[in-house]
Formats: sequence, C-alpha cells, structure tokens
Amino acid sequence: MPTEGHPGVSTFRTRTETAGLPAGSAPRRSVAARRRKPGNPLPALVLGLFVVFFVLPVLWLVLAATKTDDQLVHGNPLAFGSWHALRANWDALTSYQGDAMFQWLRNSALYSFAALVITLAVAIPAGYALAMTEFRGRRMLLIATLVVMLMPNATLVVPLFLEVNAVHLIGSMWSIILPYAFYPFGVYLANIYFSTALPRELLEAARLDGCSEIGVFRRVALPLAAPIVALVGFFSFVANWTNYFLPYVMLPQSSQLPVQVGLGTLLDDVPQFNPTVGDLAVQRPELALATLLAITPVLIVFLFSQRFLVTGMLAGATKS
Repeated sequence: MPTEGHPGVSTFRTRTETAGLPAGSAPRRSVAARRRKPGNPLPALVLGLFVVFFVLPVLWLVLAATKTDDQLVHGNPLAFGSWHALRANWDALTSYQGDAMFQWLRNSALYSFAALVITLAVAIPAGYALAMTEFRGRRMLLIATLVVMLMPNATLVVPLFLEVNAVHLIGSMWSIILPYAFYPFGVYLANIYFSTALPRELLEAARLDGCSEIGVFRRVALPLAAPIVALVGFFSFVANWTNYFLPYVMLPQSSQLPVQVGLGTLLDDVPQFNPTVGDLAVQRPELALATLLAITPVLIVFLFSQRFLVTGMLAGATKS
C-alpha cells in the first residue's frame, strides 16, 4: 500500500480531485491553456491582402484627383492634396474639348439604358419560355446560349461589325444599342431561376383559373421574378457601361463615344504617355478624376440595388 510520501498518493489525490469536479467542466489549468492558444491568422491575412489589392488602389485614385501633377509624383501617395487642386482639375477636365466629358457620360447613359430596356424585354421572357416549355431543339438552344455566354466579347466584335455594316448602321447609336441588347447571360440566369425557384403550383392554379400562358407570365411569374430581373438588369448595365472595344470599332466620331472610349482619348492626351501632345494636354490628376466620374454611375446603381442583387443571387440556390 502506498505511503504518504510515495508518488502514487499524489497521483491518486489528483485524480480524485479532478473526478470531483462538476460534469462538463475542466481543470482551471486546462481552461487557461486554451485561452492562451493563438488564433488562426488566415482570416487576418486574407483581409490584409484584400485591403492591399482592392481598397488601396481605389483610395489612391480618390486622393489622386485632389493633387497637382507634381504632388501626385513626388508626394505621399495616400495623402490628401487640396480642395483648390481638386477644383482646378475639375475645371480643366470639364473644359476639355468643350463639354466632351459630359457628352461621353450622356452617350454611355443613352446606350446602356436603351440596351437595358431591350435586354429585359427579351431575356426574361426567353428564360421563362426555355424553362417552362418543351419543344424540338430546346436543348441545343440552351447549349448555344451557354457557349455564346462563355465566349469573350472581343471574339464577337468582327462578326457584329460585318452584320451591322450589312444593314448600314455603322456610326449610328443603334450600332451600339442592338449588340448591347444581345445578352445571353441574362437568358441563362432567367432560365435557371424559373426552373428552380418558381413554384409550379402557382402557375398551374393560374392556368386552372383561365389565365393564358402570357397572363400566367405577366400576372404570376413576372412579379415573383423581381430579384432575378434586378440581377439581370444590373449585370447588363455594368457590361454595357464598361464595354470598350465595340464602340471603339463602331463609332467614328468623338461626339458619339461613350465614356470608356473617351477615357482612352484622354489617356492619349497625357504628355507622360504621349510626348507628341499639343495644346490639349491632360494632366494625370485630371485623368484620375475622369476615371472616378466614369465609375460613379455603376457605384450608385449598385448601392441602390444591392438588396435585390443578394436576393437574386440566392434565388436559385434551393429548389422550391
């Protein structure tokens, strides 16, 4: 039998005291050790990389518009310039070729919103028809839609140019609006939504009540599809607003250009990028301010529609 000084007595007492603790509890020493355990550094690292690659460039762009060209090159890149420099850059930008900057913004708004209306009027009913009806060639049509959706936009510019030129629309606003309105990704999104998230029982009940197929779509399916309509509209608007190559090829006159191509014109007039610039030289802070003006409409649309965007993205996640 172990004596008082034997090591077995100490071990026995320790085990007895531990066994006397309430169920579900642990010794204080173990709790303290768990509290001292370092956390996972991966989330902080990912957040830091996100800030470096996404937040800092945008912050630099905002601050660049408040500086002179000398401050932009030699000053602190993340320091605020001055309100006076911002006003001078604004005056210089708005006086460039008259009101060219505002003309480009108006053109972008006209092309993007006109094409958006046509896209919604075509893509949503087309997605509904593909999801709800069976006809010969339906599968091939879906495959063709998916293939065209995955093709880069640059590969379609030459065929589109030949088609638009055949109907003598080169140089008109329709040479931009009609190709913009061709949006297979919107058809695909609408098809996915109507196939997975729309309750078929409601549609059958409307048909039993005497609704035609157009009435079922207009009175039942379309009101329930508001999230996907907002999602298709947002993606279409962003794609139209940021398109550069198509209007660059289709539009010959500066007064017809959208803002993305206009930014390219401004870039050509920056002396540091084009030493042959004459009297219409554009400084780099003015170019930064023009870039901010070009992205502001997309940001505003996103802020007002983000609630519908999240709902639309999750609409087809589960089958009803």
